[in-house]
Amino acid sequence: MEFNINNGIKGRLEILVEYKNTAASYGSGLVEVFATPAMVALMEKTCQESVQQFLPLAYVSVGTEISIRHLKATPVGKKVWCESVLIDIDGRALIFEVQAWDDEGKIGEGTHRRFIVNKDNFMKKLGE
Repeated sequence: MEFNINNGIKGRLEILVEYKNTAASYGSGLVEVFATPAMVALMEKTCQESVQQFLPLAYVSVGTEISIRHLKATPVGKKVWCESVLIDIDGRALIFEVQAWDDEGKIGEGTHRRFIVNKDNFMKKLGE
């Protein structure tokens, strides 16, 4: 199946850092700052939402790889946003450049790979 997706698709999502987004809440650390796993989730969601509208109804993209650097801590109450750009398409594999920011500057950067799948077939295979 062919997909109507082209390089250059951009995404942007913004959140307010709450306790539930902190390293202390995730268990990935002991401090109440924006957690690396929360940043990864924001990056994945930004990429996923940026391309979903271009996929046929039965298809979704699933995250398969992420390589990021968390550059700076962000405290609770601050706004954080992620920007993504689709930089490469290899069949059903989509490769994104991602960056995360707060009001002080860049807090994270890296790449993320997603794979286009038929949602029903994907879930069916999990049950086998």
